Amino acid sequence: MSETRVLLASLLKPVNDTRMYEKLGLSLSKLPETKIHIVGFQAPVPADAPENVYFHPAFQFRRLSIIRFRAQQKYAQLLHELRPNLIIACTHELLLASQRYCQKYGAKLIYDVQENYTLNLTTQQNYPPLLRQLLALGVARAEKKAAESVAHFLLAEESYAHELEFLAAGKYTVIGNKYKPAPHYTLPATPVQLAQQPLRLLYSGTIAEIYGIFEAVSMAEQLHQLDPSTTLTIIGYSARSHTLEQLQERIKSKAYIRLIGGDKLVPHQQILESIKESNLGLLPYRPHPSTERCIPTKLYEYMAYALPVLVQQNPLWQSKTEAARAGLSIDFKQVSPEQLLARIRQQPFYTSGIPPHIFWEEEEVKLLQIVKKTLIQDPKV
Repeated sequence: MSETRVLLASLLKPVNDTRMYEKLGLSLSKLPETKIHIVGFQAPVPADAPENVYFHPAFQFRRLSIIRFRAQQKYAQLLHELRPNLIIACTHELLLASQRYCQKYGAKLIYDVQENYTLNLTTQQNYPPLLRQLLALGVARAEKKAAESVAHFLLAEESYAHELEFLAAGKYTVIGNKYKPAPHYTLPATPVQLAQQPLRLLYSGTIAEIYGIFEAVSMAEQLHQLDPSTTLTIIGYSARSHTLEQLQERIKSKAYIRLIGGDKLVPHQQILESIKESNLGLLPYRPHPSTERCIPTKLYEYMAYALPVLVQQNPLWQSKTEAARAGLSIDFKQVSPEQLLARIRQQPFYTSGIPPHIFWEEEEVKLLQIVKKTLIQDPKV
């Protein structure tokens, strides 16, 4: 078999993205006689990447800018330069350009569905109301038009199989955002008890109202009042300057709350270090249609490091945490801090160890099978 070129692309995700590069890209780099090209937003290129992985940090713009729309042309030019046999589009915005290329050159297209974009656009408050509706309509049309050309759909969440009308039976597989162990990762000691330790709270990932950033701060304030040794680390990036400014104002006189990142992306390895340094992870997501059926990636990460968690009440998340005895399911806006602190101090966590199903390994097996089958169908490979 001649050399195969696989291209993974996203408009907004950085080239060192956790899913696109660390999971999908590195797993596919194990295929023999295959070169992996990662196209995405500008970010530091991983120094330890395999020799057959190439990075193209092609995009850099503000969310609402004319440069973002010109990125489509730049991406199309890049496709013609690299001539991939297989494209894995990791965002809806690159679907139609990918479809045109595949139809012209006989390449294969896989769509990695990372979000229910139309649901997010119509229910979240990231854009003005009219613009939200127009964007959602455009996304729905692009996904429906491209669906007929997609060889296979990768779904980041099981719920997408029921939510997305453009999926065809037998053409999709759930590839969850499970934890891929970092270099030198070892299983942590279990069970975990927080009876005597100062509480080191952690909020990691996207800093946004919908993910409960201000509920996390309120929780830290309440627990710190009961136990002054309590601290909170907030590590991640905020795409909305108003949210970041509000957060900075809220915590500026609180030395026990530390903010890392905020106005810039934080390397994933640095987030993992913060997980290891903490002893209580917060997932204070506000109840919302766009998140209630999705499993937060950070939940897998926290569980991999035996980090006890406080999770907003949600039947799906509660089932995961209870099965692993990983934490407590609470209502962040109504819980009694005194009773909560007592439960945190008294309850042992991870009494049966780290559940094996939270790791990426079984997802990698499914991914490689899908890609191998798709490439076999390509007469040029």
